[in-house]
Amino acid sequence: MSPDRRRHRGAHPEDARLFGEARLPALRVATSELSWLLSRGYQTKSALKLVGDRYNLRERQRLAVARAACSDESLGRRRARRAGEVAGEGLIVDGFNLVITLEAALAGGVLVTGRDGCVRDLSSVHGSYRAVEETGRAVVLAGEALGALSPASVLWLLDKPVSNSGRLAERVRTVARERGWPWEVEVEFNPDREIVNSNRVAVTSDSHVLDGAARWLNLGRLIVERHVPEAWVIDLSDEGGENFKFQI
Repeated sequence: MSPDRRRHRGAHPEDARLFGEARLPALRVATSELSWLLSRGYQTKSALKLVGDRYNLRERQRLAVARAACSDESLGRRRARRAGEVAGEGLIVDGFNLVITLEAALAGGVLVTGRDGCVRDLSSVHGSYRAVEETGRAVVLAGEALGALSPASVLWLLDKPVSNSGRLAERVRTVARERGWPWEVEVEFNPDREIVNSNRVAVTSDSHVLDGAARWLNLGRLIVERHVPEAWVIDLSDEGGENFKFQI
């Protein structure tokens, strides 16, 4: 695998066509239909193939639909556990999840609003991370938003198996020192497990973590809406396909 040499985490060359206005209605219905199947016990891989093939979706469109969809059970659980006011509470931040989302927002990459209200990027960072030109701004935006919430404490966790996690951790620590933010920043082998088992409020949009966390904060969406209004966000949360008849 060649090293990631991108300077930005922006849009794919095909995204303007794949996610143009004309394509959004079909993507919304596909998201709704995938959610319907997940709610009835279908596995994500097979259900996504079924829906993707039905609408002749390309790979990135299938990724967007998969990241926007969730079962009714997951949706209900996430809504019930979503935190509002967190002043005076401890927060635990899914570092790569938040930073990469903001990097993509700042660079003009496609963001997807899912059924649960979270905003997710379409970046593919699997075991390899490389800072981009927007990384510094992303960390500062995250810090300013966290500070405005007046939490009792903030713990950032980064995935140790991901390359350059140590460098990003040090970058976050440096920004925190310069700004006077009393953060802790740690690199862990399994931060998802640490977040789920923590008694702190989770700051993440990772679906697996959301389904296990006792409480979570939709900070990524808040930051994008308030501080990156020019971000390319497509809303796939519409239940436009809720009355469809799926013939299996």
